[in-house]
Amino acid sequence: MYDIQSLNESGIKSCVVFLAGQWGRCLGEECGSGGVQTRTLWCVHSEGWTSHHSNCPHAEQPESQRPCFKVCEWHQDLFEWEVSDWATCVLIPFPHNQVKLRTGECITAQHGIQRRSVQCVRTSNRTSVMSRICEFFSHKPEMEQACLIPCPQDCVVSDFSYWSSCSKTCGTGLQHRTRDVLATPMYGGADCPNLTHTRPCSNPLPCPPGEQHQYSLKVGPWSDCWQPQDKVVWQSGRTMLDFSSSSKDNLVKQHTQSLHHVPHHPKSWDMELGYQTRQVRCTRSDGRSAMLSLCTQDHTPVNYQTCIMPKHCEISDWSSWSPCSKTCRCQDLLPGYRIRTRHMKQIPIGGGKQCPALEEKEACNIIGDLLPHCPRYVWKSTAWGDCRVAPLLSQQDRRLGNVSGLCGGGVQTREIYCVQVPEHQSLSRPVNGRLCAGSDIPSSVQRCSILCPQPCLLSSWSSWGTCLHDNCLEPQGRKGFRQRRRQVLWEPLGVPESCPHLLESIPCEDPICYMWRVETGGRCIPSSGTCGPGTLFNIVINCGPGVDVSNGQCPDPAPSPTVPCEVSCPGDCVISSWSSWSSCSTSCSSKNSEGRQRRSRTMLALPGEGGKDCPASSALKEWRECNNHPCVVFHWEATSWGPCIENSSMSLNRTFLENGTVTCAVGVQNRKVTCIKMNVGQVISKRCLDSARPDGVRPCLLPCRRDCKVTPFSEWTTCPGSCLPANSTIPTQSRYRTIIHRSANGGQECPDTLYEERDCEALPQCPSYRWQTHRWQLCSLVPDSIRQGKAGPTEPCGDGLEARGVSCIGEDEEQVDMDLCLQWGGAMPPRTRPCRIPCKDDCTFTTWSKFSECSGCGTFRSRKRSLTGRSKKRDHCLRAELYPLLETEACSCNDFLSQPFGNWSSCILPESITPGFPLGVRQSGHLDQRECGHGRRYRAVTCLDWQGRPVSPSLCSESGYVEEACHVPCPLDCKLSDWSPWSPCSTPCGGGLKIRSKWLREKSFNGGRPCPKLDLKNQVYEAIPCQSACRQFEWVVEAWSTCTINTVTEASACGEGLQSRTVNSLDDSLCNQEDPMPVRTQTCILPCPGDCVMSQWGSWSSCPLSCDPTESRRRRRHVLRLPSPEGTCPEDIQTEACVLNSTCFIYHYNVSDWSSCQLSEMAVCGPGTRSRLLDCVRSDGKVVELSVCEQFGQVNTWRLSEGCDVECPVNCVLSDWSTWSECSHTCGHQGQMLRSRSILQSAHKEGRPCPSQLLHTRSCPIRPCYSWLLGDWSLCHVEGADCGEGVRQRNLTCIVHWGDWPQQESSLTRPRPSLAANPTHTYSAQPSYFPGPVEDRHCGDKLRKMSEQELVLPCSVPCPGDCHMTEWSSWSSCQLTCLERRSFETIGRQTRSRAVVVQVLENQENCPQQGFETRPCKGGTCHTYEWRTSGWNGNERVVWCQRSDGVNVTGGCFLQNRPTTVRHCHPPCSKPFSHCTPSGVCGCEKGYIEVMTTHGFLDYCTRTPGIHNKKADVKTNSGLLKPGPSHIQDFFSDWSLQPIGPDGRVQLWAYGVTAAGFLLIVFIIALSFLLCKAPKPTSSPCPPQKPLTLAYDGDMDM
Repeated sequence: MYDIQSLNESGIKSCVVFLAGQWGRCLGEECGSGGVQTRTLWCVHSEGWTSHHSNCPHAEQPESQRPCFKVCEWHQDLFEWEVSDWATCVLIPFPHNQVKLRTGECITAQHGIQRRSVQCVRTSNRTSVMSRICEFFSHKPEMEQACLIPCPQDCVVSDFSYWSSCSKTCGTGLQHRTRDVLATPMYGGADCPNLTHTRPCSNPLPCPPGEQHQYSLKVGPWSDCWQPQDKVVWQSGRTMLDFSSSSKDNLVKQHTQSLHHVPHHPKSWDMELGYQTRQVRCTRSDGRSAMLSLCTQDHTPVNYQTCIMPKHCEISDWSSWSPCSKTCRCQDLLPGYRIRTRHMKQIPIGGGKQCPALEEKEACNIIGDLLPHCPRYVWKSTAWGDCRVAPLLSQQDRRLGNVSGLCGGGVQTREIYCVQVPEHQSLSRPVNGRLCAGSDIPSSVQRCSILCPQPCLLSSWSSWGTCLHDNCLEPQGRKGFRQRRRQVLWEPLGVPESCPHLLESIPCEDPICYMWRVETGGRCIPSSGTCGPGTLFNIVINCGPGVDVSNGQCPDPAPSPTVPCEVSCPGDCVISSWSSWSSCSTSCSSKNSEGRQRRSRTMLALPGEGGKDCPASSALKEWRECNNHPCVVFHWEATSWGPCIENSSMSLNRTFLENGTVTCAVGVQNRKVTCIKMNVGQVISKRCLDSARPDGVRPCLLPCRRDCKVTPFSEWTTCPGSCLPANSTIPTQSRYRTIIHRSANGGQECPDTLYEERDCEALPQCPSYRWQTHRWQLCSLVPDSIRQGKAGPTEPCGDGLEARGVSCIGEDEEQVDMDLCLQWGGAMPPRTRPCRIPCKDDCTFTTWSKFSECSGCGTFRSRKRSLTGRSKKRDHCLRAELYPLLETEACSCNDFLSQPFGNWSSCILPESITPGFPLGVRQSGHLDQRECGHGRRYRAVTCLDWQGRPVSPSLCSESGYVEEACHVPCPLDCKLSDWSPWSPCSTPCGGGLKIRSKWLREKSFNGGRPCPKLDLKNQVYEAIPCQSACRQFEWVVEAWSTCTINTVTEASACGEGLQSRTVNSLDDSLCNQEDPMPVRTQTCILPCPGDCVMSQWGSWSSCPLSCDPTESRRRRRHVLRLPSPEGTCPEDIQTEACVLNSTCFIYHYNVSDWSSCQLSEMAVCGPGTRSRLLDCVRSDGKVVELSVCEQFGQVNTWRLSEGCDVECPVNCVLSDWSTWSECSHTCGHQGQMLRSRSILQSAHKEGRPCPSQLLHTRSCPIRPCYSWLLGDWSLCHVEGADCGEGVRQRNLTCIVHWGDWPQQESSLTRPRPSLAANPTHTYSAQPSYFPGPVEDRHCGDKLRKMSEQELVLPCSVPCPGDCHMTEWSSWSSCQLTCLERRSFETIGRQTRSRAVVVQVLENQENCPQQGFETRPCKGGTCHTYEWRTSGWNGNERVVWCQRSDGVNVTGGCFLQNRPTTVRHCHPPCSKPFSHCTPSGVCGCEKGYIEVMTTHGFLDYCTRTPGIHNKKADVKTNSGLLKPGPSHIQDFFSDWSLQPIGPDGRVQLWAYGVTAAGFLLIVFIIALSFLLCKAPKPTSSPCPPQKPLTLAYDGDMDM
């Protein structure tokens, strides 16, 4: 495409050109390469306007159409965008020639850019295609995005160190000081400054002439180990090893002129020796080279040595990948991993390449959607066990032996186990509980309740009924039965016995089932006149025993509705009505007694002349028989129902399984029914009512038969996957299953085997390979051809190497591949060792003598040698530290001492031996766990050798423990006394409570069951309702006798007389306590003939319930005999006022307090009842019958009993003890084994609390720990020279320790306790041995460990005058990149640096560059930097940058915020006692006052008055006050009158104004007091005041 600018630049040749638009979409009928793309063409003039296509040159016309590949929708699955991760954020580059100080502009962060690669790829093989294919489906993802980078961070360095000593001791030298890099520059920050500061130094003594320089022998680094090109010459005199399979011994061949190649046998390793050389030169202190003779006056340095030709590490091929750790899809999105390994076939020697990683790990199954779903695991539970009730504190002593009868609340347990969710099976096998981790564990303990037995509760017997036929619908004969009944108030519960009989019968004669009921009508109506015979009309209601039936059922005809009667005439005798029949004298008739009733009537008026006479006295009383039925009672008695047995004749609701077995069939229950004669026994059935005979058979449901149900066996536990070591026991594997529920009702019993164990299948024995070493060969030296022309001895002597062959021997004593011994043969023995062929100038010695005899355990033996020949006169041979003449070694000792260590374990009680289930497989609770008694406790034992070093505990004891008996004290429960006797009823009359109590005897101790809630007297109470008889004694009053008149004449007497009655009592004194004795005699009026005779007064009518005194009550009587015509009758109505508690009473219900919650006899808790009593109380306090309140309309809304609940005491329920865990440490004295249990049910109320011991610990057997110890790096050692290239070395030592190393002191030279030197040494509980060296075999393969560690490092010792690097500084603290103390990252950085030290200024050009290193670290901190300043010293101060941790640094603080170090005032402060203030103006020193000019500048400083002299001579220029920051002076400066004079003193008139103001204030206060004074109180006494009570609420202000 072209633009307008290109048109103008093309010249005059073409003024118009073609312009092309963008290519359109690819169009075509079918998907694929047959598509076509088009675009629009324009002919454009150079000025910008368009023209016709014919005006443009056709030769330059671009294409407007091209073939293309049409992409269809289904191609979307074939192609996709492949996007890489965003690259790190980088700074946007500066524009050209632009200078910008980013540090000054950046506040929080600076802009950056991130890039990533985007390409369209095929989904099948991930090959890239054209981007426009993917652009058809979706927009191309962004390839760049903006990002933020923290502000530039400059390099931060520490303060300089102290100056070093002068490089020369005479003349002029150099001093230096260095600093370290604490933080490297980041994000474009400033580079680190120079880390070294150098300055010249001079000594007071000049250097003497000729000693301006000193000379040092300098050596270079050793070259690589190599062999000469002329191998014939090289191998002459070289020792080679020939390992042949035909001979078990190695043959040593000395090669002279011929060369024999040593073949490489795959079953042995050869060793090639070479040599190394180095440069030696003499340097001067100014850095220049000098003649070698100036440095080698005493000895000649060695510049060659024998070495081992390097061999690189050889490893095997990779093994196959292990299965992926993730084989299914689960909730986490993490991929799985797989591992492959390889093993070492050749240990690197001679500085060969180290072995690469021997294990490789990679992610697998990253796309989890392609995997099947992981199996789900859930917790399952068995059926609940039996409910167990714990006895109460008062029951546990007497019911300890039998708690089966207890009822109420308890707990029941079940087992919890983990299973895999089944797909096709009904039952799943249990698995390890760790697979169910994360899901909620169901409870294995729950509360339960055992129903308490409730006996049958019956009502009282009803009264005997009338004589009835057994079946009134079909009456037979003249024999009947009289019946009485009682009702069931509470059905029996939990008891096998049913309720006793509810009906009793008595045989009788002439039974009548139906009879006429007649109600008496009104008054007797005379037939003629006002007196004489008449008629009384009765009302015949119906025929029936209480329920209307047809009149035909009554055997007799209906009674007449009229009854004859008679009304007394004035002269007749008047007799009262019959009284009610008295109660029957007996309840039944027998041979010796018959029941009788009587009734009576009295004579109210005597007859007159011609009147009807009174009946005889015998006619005033009547007797009749009653309860003439014999005293014989019959009833049906039924035994308890028998068990439910299967009845094949009944098929109702029968349930069948597929196999035809009956599970829950309908059966029958039988019982025996007999007729019982009271006090006699069983009689024939005819004597009892046949209609009331109970059933002897009833249908029932047979209990369902339930078979035992168990889970399938779990998988066998895994066997060891590796091979078995020799002489080891065969491991076992086990499996188990769990009972889900046990059998019931005759079902199949549970299997006996729940746990199985078997030996693992035959595992291969671990292969047995061993190393075989051969003889050491002759010492190999550098050949003569190499020594010729080199410095050093020319004779074949000096230091060299010895080598020996090493082979791998199999079980058949044949040589095998060497890598097999690397895997199974243990540590490989060394194949080379240094040796020396003595030179003629070497020190010579005699051979070592034999070692002396050992005198005992822990002693030492020694051997000696002596110098020979000329060596006795050589000084360096006499140096014992170089050439010792005495050697000592420790004598072997097999004596060991055991020493108890650590604390005793918990007291472990003996447990029943049960098969051990894997930890975490299931969880169950036990209610009967032994928590006290005798047990054993253990304490670990350390086994020490004679040097106090730890050795295997098996050398001292079999178990590694000492044990002793121990005792866990048993808990003591709270003990209460027995119940006290019941107290009297709380009320003397009516319902109340009686109480009994028990008190505390012993408190609970040591985790015993706690006491119930006690009152302040440490007592607990029980209350039950009681009823006090209100009138236990009463007067028995008979009817009044006939009114008797004492007359002298024989004529009929009438008028006033006396009548009496009999009053009987058991004891008059007891009755007088309740009521006074009723009167026995009273006056009476006996009507005369012709007088009106009235009946007895009727009952009083009722007063209003409110006993309103304005109301009255009345009673009536009627006329029994009319008076003579001239006579009148007295009043027949009598009234009296309703007076409360006299003639009127109010009645109300009164309830007693609730009793305690009453349980059944065997219940300990749970549901119960509490009750209270109801009384009817009269308004005067007298308790009357309840029926009285009912008669007066009182509504009874009180509940006299209700359910209650006694909280159950729940004992703590614990899980089983887990199995002992593995030892936390494999060696040392810190190992612990643990076992634990958990609380499944916490204690409640009076239940036994949970013990505090939920964790048991026990020390592991103390085994010695062996570790490789890397020693500290030695100082740089240059062999045979003063300076130059050398090495730093460190040792690899096998040490034994107690397991807390390296926390222990790592000093290997600390003296150890010796058993022989101090046989009376007593060992403390803490081992006193410090880590010390032992034989390498305890730690493993030393050669392999050495191949993994860096034991030699090159170093250099600078020669005088050399420019050299310092040692690396220590690593700085871990620092994060932070913004506002929040980190940008999680990984921090540490830095260390090396500075350059210059000793001679002329060698600066050859100095290396300073450097620093960084490494990542974790747990970094965010540091901030801020400027710190010192106090002003004159007009100067010190400013430095300080890090937030208090370290003074250079860098890190913003330069723009740096405080000034020098302050300036204009004009300068030249006045005496003046100085420049921080505000930039001149001020006076302390103790002086500024006197200013009119322009505001300091004129001079004058001493402050009053400091030394009271009268100060103050000079002033214009009387103005000193300018200053005082607000008071600013305030006073606007006044015309100044309170402070020019000399700074307060003027006199100011004191006067102050005194006047004070007097005015006093006057105002006094006036206010007089006006507000309270008036004088009167003489009346003051009312009593209530004390003020303050309630303290805990506020401190109170």
